[in-house]
Amino acid sequence: MSLEADVSALWERYDEGDLTAADATDDDRAVLEEFLDALEAGDVRAAEPDGDGEWRANAWVKRGILLNFGLREIHQYDYGGVTYNDVLPLLDTSDLDERGSRNTPDGTVARRGAHLGDDVIMMSPAFVNIGAYVGDGTLVDSCDTVGSAAQIGEHVKLGANTLVGGVLEPVESTPVVLEDGVSLGAGCRVTSGFVVGENSVVGENTLLTPRIPVYDLVEEEVVYGHLPPERRAFTRFVESSISDHDLFEGGAYKPAVVATDLETETLEATEREDALRE
Repeated sequence: MSLEADVSALWERYDEGDLTAADATDDDRAVLEEFLDALEAGDVRAAEPDGDGEWRANAWVKRGILLNFGLREIHQYDYGGVTYNDVLPLLDTSDLDERGSRNTPDGTVARRGAHLGDDVIMMSPAFVNIGAYVGDGTLVDSCDTVGSAAQIGEHVKLGANTLVGGVLEPVESTPVVLEDGVSLGAGCRVTSGFVVGENSVVGENTLLTPRIPVYDLVEEEVVYGHLPPERRAFTRFVESSISDHDLFEGGAYKPAVVATDLETETLEATEREDALRE
């Protein structure tokens, strides 16, 4: 049987209540380990591009991630002189130097089942969760969180204190995706399956979520749930449908994202930052 078939068979037993962590067999646990190995190698991913410019979730992969929570018991582990309790150990990072990747001490944590590509930089403190895919040449800066199943492309820059949310359920939903070449400024938040198009540059403290409109001034349209490629985006406030109210003077405003063409100066600044990190 294929790995997908093995995981699907485990899920069926688990979903029907016929399989728990207490009665999982060695063969069952072997499937879980093989699945985690495949995630770490990048051989399977929670979401992939469909060839038509859209991303699709791999529901069976997300089920495999959920099984690694549901079919494992809590154990004590040691990391950095601290004993912690979890169902999963941390990612084995002993080969990072061979692949040109770096993780600075005192707080760079990647969970088992995360994929870290070649030439990746993780600055402490930072956390990458199970099922996340971090592509080659990407920077995960200090105080960053990369959630379960998040898909981050190659040569992406996550500014300090950035949150890339995780989406595990429903399993059919696409997780957060940052395509190749994206740069997020410090303090950005990307949640709920939002897709950031390749080579876009997002200003600091911008919130990208499907509930907030993106005013794309390039195509002169309002879009939700994604930022088109090759955009410079930043937060602005637009008038809300709430008018004057006794509790405050003037109209109310709501957050929005404005997207414009990438400017040459923005690209040059991004390239200078690249040079500083070589």
